[in-house]
Amino acid sequence: MTTRRELMIGGSALAALIAARQAGAAPTGIGDKDYQRAIVIDGLGGIDDPYSPDDATVLGPRAAADFKASGLTMSHFTISAVGNSADAWEQTIVGIAKTDRWIADNPAVLLKVSTTDDIRRAKREGKSAILYGTQDTSLVGADLDRLALLRGLGVRSVQLTYNLRNLSGDGSLEPGNAGLSKLGHATIERIEKEKMLVDFSHGGQRTIAEGIAATTRPPIISHTGCRSLHDNPRNVWDAEMKACADKGGVIGIYWMPFLVPNSKPGSADVVRHMDHVKNLCGEDHVSIGTDGKLSKTVIDDKSRAAQKKFYEARAAQGIAAPGEGADVFNIVGDWDDIMRYRHLADGLSRAGWSSAQVEKALGGNLMRVYGESFG
Repeated sequence: MTTRRELMIGGSALAALIAARQAGAAPTGIGDKDYQRAIVIDGLGGIDDPYSPDDATVLGPRAAADFKASGLTMSHFTISAVGNSADAWEQTIVGIAKTDRWIADNPAVLLKVSTTDDIRRAKREGKSAILYGTQDTSLVGADLDRLALLRGLGVRSVQLTYNLRNLSGDGSLEPGNAGLSKLGHATIERIEKEKMLVDFSHGGQRTIAEGIAATTRPPIISHTGCRSLHDNPRNVWDAEMKACADKGGVIGIYWMPFLVPNSKPGSADVVRHMDHVKNLCGEDHVSIGTDGKLSKTVIDDKSRAAQKKFYEARAAQGIAAPGEGADVFNIVGDWDDIMRYRHLADGLSRAGWSSAQVEKALGGNLMRVYGESFG
């Protein structure tokens, strides 16, 4: 879950890559031109400035330069509160206002997504596009007119549930697996009426299955893993992934501890899960949703204390999934730097994906679904 502003980091990985090529080292993975041409979208991610104070609203030049080097075109950014807190709506409005301020204070670097033309513009201008999304509908509840308000404020993607049960349906951690409620059906209908995208990440198995059946446009499961490869409730079974693809939707693979039993996934695990989706659903239905930030994760006493506090708060709310922990960081260790998306492209290429397939997974598939949803 991304709950704070996040964007960009150090160019050492890029420098090493350039130096290796200049030294005559044999290139691996996709070509530079193929990667530079691609629209790269993190279907659930974050952007950060690790060099500036936490309360800074203007990005520093080092962060801006590092972001541009990364090749990331757009990040789907969570602006909402999650869980069944009484003030979820108020927290979400504050989140939107803060992100609006952040974009307004950085017009040379950031832009807000209303339509896919904004994403293409970001690619042309070398900027970062930010797509506003929620990761719950507990903040909406039975007041479906709030969905119209969210769209007016720039939200383009709405996730139905977040791990727990809300009025729309059961989340992934609910043992009852009760599925979609009548209100859930009405909520999906209203989301689509408002020309927003329906996201079934964090949903229970029946909620996902019944929700996908209720959609009339392609949905997404923006950030998940393959439950047939690792049986964790945050991952999704093959049947629901296939149902999403059959509706024209896209499944994004995250870079989270839930990919493997030991909570420490490596690059091979990401490729393995993406391969599974491609083989099961087809090359037009796989994407990425790292659920992480762009910059390299610094693991020291300060970050360990912050992670412990973060996990304990989630555990107290009942929203921590199996595999999370006080000492578990959401990273893929061997790809943990600003060139993570280039590493992914090269990793998929080495695994036998064509350049066209890699380009679809990096962002082409999501661009199609975005266009069919909000234009």
